[in-house]
Amino acid sequence: MNILFTCAGRRNYLLHYFRDALSGNGRILAADSNENAAAMVESDAAFLVPRVESPDYIPTLLTLCEQQKVGMLIALNDNELSILAEAKHSFMRIGTQVVVSSPGVIALTADKLATAELAKELGIATPTSYLDVDTAFQAIERGELCFPLFVKPRWGSASLGVECVYDIDELNWAWQRGLRHLPRNSLQQYADRKDGLLIQSALSGQEYGLDVVNDLQGRYQTTFVKRKLGMRSGETDQAVTEDHPELIALGRRLGETLKHVGNLDCDVFVDAGIPYLLELNPRFGGGYPFSAAAGADVPSALLAWADGKAPPMHWNAIRHNVISSKCERIVSLDRSAAPVDEETPSDVETCNTFLSQFPLAAMAFYWR
Repeated sequence: MNILFTCAGRRNYLLHYFRDALSGNGRILAADSNENAAAMVESDAAFLVPRVESPDYIPTLLTLCEQQKVGMLIALNDNELSILAEAKHSFMRIGTQVVVSSPGVIALTADKLATAELAKELGIATPTSYLDVDTAFQAIERGELCFPLFVKPRWGSASLGVECVYDIDELNWAWQRGLRHLPRNSLQQYADRKDGLLIQSALSGQEYGLDVVNDLQGRYQTTFVKRKLGMRSGETDQAVTEDHPELIALGRRLGETLKHVGNLDCDVFVDAGIPYLLELNPRFGGGYPFSAAAGADVPSALLAWADGKAPPMHWNAIRHNVISSKCERIVSLDRSAAPVDEETPSDVETCNTFLSQFPLAAMAFYWR
């Protein structure tokens, strides 16, 4: 099976995970609108494609998948999830399985207010949210809301435009600034929405990341739990895997309710023993490598499900208390050496790799 990663960017680690899962029975392809994307050089073939917002994006991918006999497409960018979900049947007709959830799931998880409402329906705690700064001011005056607060795009991604505020003056400043910058900080399909700014109460306690895995028919399979030890630019930088029955049960409820496809990246806080759901991302998130470093093998499971087979034994047998940390490495984008097709990268860029595997008893390096 040939696998295509769209908006491949810096996700070199995912290319390696899927290459290991293929065991030589297929090619790893990467597509991006940036010819210097780091993942391009570590694919078996790289393709320069239009930007996601271009009307030519989906037609180009369809042609590419048909010509390259792509059996599975892995979407990695929040902005492309909705358009790929809408076009999923077009890809199926040419034999390409797009690992993306339904348009309804994509829309719900993209909307932070809808996510909060889903949590309430399921009886899961979630931050208090306001769509209007005057209503938030009134709640503060009544003592129903207290600082610190977050001002953020309702349909945001990668922590763009998120501001933490500690008093009324900061809240007013962040609200006005957020409104001005909303078009550039929101997902593209929601950039023109006038109700696109959100005020949420800050969560305290310990932050966790969950990988909730469903099969390609949306049936729940497992949940991997990581306690976050450090963050960087809105992405998990250090984490340790944990056996946390309550959060595993929460992941099951989400997976069985949403019936998403593949991996669902979840941000959860636990305060005084109570889990609070913050965000849902229906794709491989920046926290998945911490699951992989502890033994998770979602790529092998996806490939087996696509082939109508049972996944390999122990694909979900994650080891607990495995601490991992991200680091940077340099990838040389040499046109003469890169195994690519027509468009080949040509610069130097950093990408994430992982230094991990030091359980509590002994220390060893795991170099991806």
